[in-house]
Amino acid sequence: MEKRSDVAGNSSKFRKLSDADIAEVQLNNLDSNPKDEIEIGSTNSTEIARFNGSPEQAQRWFTSRFFIFSVIFSCLLITAMCIGFVVHYAKSGDVGDMDTVSYWPVKLPPEQQEWYDRGINELKKAVSREFNRRRAKNVILFVGDGMGPNTVTAARIYGFKEEGLLAWENFPHMGLLKTYCADKQVPDSFSTGTALFGGVKVNYETGGVDANVPLGNCTASQNEDHHVQTILKWAQVDGMRTGFVTTTRVTHATPAALYAHVPDRRWECETGMKPEDRAQGCMDIARQLVENPTGQRINVIMGGGRQMLVSNVTDSAADPLDTWASKSGDGRDLIRDWRQLKEAEGVSHAVVQNNRELWNLNGENTDYVLGIFANGHLMYDHERDRSEAGMPSLSNMTLKAMEVLGNSDKGFLLVVEAGLIDQAHHRGKARKALHEVLELNTAVETTLNFLKSTDRLDETLVVVTADHSHSLTINGHPERGSSILGLAGKSKTEDTPYTTLTYGTSYQGFQVDPETQKRKNPTEEDITDWEYTQQAAINTDENLHGGSDVTIHAEGAMSYLFHGVHEQSYVAHAISYALRIGRFRDSSIAETLAELTPL
Repeated sequence: MEKRSDVAGNSSKFRKLSDADIAEVQLNNLDSNPKDEIEIGSTNSTEIARFNGSPEQAQRWFTSRFFIFSVIFSCLLITAMCIGFVVHYAKSGDVGDMDTVSYWPVKLPPEQQEWYDRGINELKKAVSREFNRRRAKNVILFVGDGMGPNTVTAARIYGFKEEGLLAWENFPHMGLLKTYCADKQVPDSFSTGTALFGGVKVNYETGGVDANVPLGNCTASQNEDHHVQTILKWAQVDGMRTGFVTTTRVTHATPAALYAHVPDRRWECETGMKPEDRAQGCMDIARQLVENPTGQRINVIMGGGRQMLVSNVTDSAADPLDTWASKSGDGRDLIRDWRQLKEAEGVSHAVVQNNRELWNLNGENTDYVLGIFANGHLMYDHERDRSEAGMPSLSNMTLKAMEVLGNSDKGFLLVVEAGLIDQAHHRGKARKALHEVLELNTAVETTLNFLKSTDRLDETLVVVTADHSHSLTINGHPERGSSILGLAGKSKTEDTPYTTLTYGTSYQGFQVDPETQKRKNPTEEDITDWEYTQQAAINTDENLHGGSDVTIHAEGAMSYLFHGVHEQSYVAHAISYALRIGRFRDSSIAETLAELTPL
């Protein structure tokens, strides 16, 4: 038997693999191509180069033209993509003109398409909104007395159905006002009027005096340090024309807050005061309007309240006395006194007391107007006599007031109060209140048309708000399109129908059926009648105010100043800043604020 060679026996090609060698082969195979045939223990460099490539070949690849071209092309492509992303981002962020911004046109069922289209239209308005930073030359402030949010909603549905909008709801800027006064959560119109016009929150049922003056305190009210000055006073100091229009008495709480300083809203004339207060020298509101400097300088005064200005006036069915208020009996005739004062001053003036006299008034040639159209409040619009001998509408008074006030290069300040909204609510008669809101809406539309026709809209700040709310509620789940004055459904516990509108408190609001001892069925009456009193949770002598926030809407010069939730007192400061009157008059602070205001 032939003996194998030692050399052959020691050759790695034929040697027995140890356990370690087997493990090494297995690990190498994990990283190698399965097709590669690698001989264990082989040190032949040529074969290794043939299967794995040499370092020289790798170096030649990284320096080849093809590799360099690939790298440059990749860099250019990445750079172009980055630039494209930046440009796209910049353009997509600019949505100032909605017509140039594309959005996916989708075909939807009509029930969806309507709301998509409405959404796009509202977006167009939102992104195209401009900020008028021009200094206001004129300000017109509308106050819906008692026009809380539920009243606005109900009036909108009453007049224009659910889809409609009131004129001021198209204004570009809005906010909310907190209406509490200095000492109560739920305010009255005198304290809220002082906050709106004077920029200071004061005590309940006081006006033109700060919170140092308790209700009814004559002595404290005589301290002029406690008097609150108003936007009307500041405008007069700056040479502007001023005026107010109201459907209530001109001595009533809201207008009185513009010019009077008294500790009790009931002091409209001398019979509303205690004898000791008169003896102490305190002056009633009517006399302050005619005899004090601020009242004397008001260019336009329009409303009711003859029974406060003239003693012992007689009433009639067409012009009743207001039995809820006092009436003068000291022999005064403040209308005569006002006329004599203007004659002595040598200024053009007019006293108007019915439709005919108001229609015939040449506002462009008149500097002062006293319009007293009723003994008490004016008649509700649906009741008033529209003939020459009757009472004017809120729109007619407002339009004539703007004609008179517009005759000055200094600009003007006009306050317009729709006061009968509140009066109707106090009697629990919702339909009357809602109708008066629609009359305010007409007055706002008339004003906007006048400002546009006289090219004054851009220089005028138009504001619509309320002084406080009422306890009106909108109930149940009536069908869309139902009358807001109709029924909402039946009580599940009483099985008795209830109306969509009810009050928290009201005069004869909660009524019990004497037979069933349950709530009276409202269908036993005509619930759409003007005189129908909505049911309420609590009976009292009249419907009381609500304490909710109220809305404020603005258009025109510096309207962007109203933008969020504000204290009610903020309104006076915003208006004085927009007009540059009061403490902002010719002030560097005002100019600095204007520069810092964001566009």
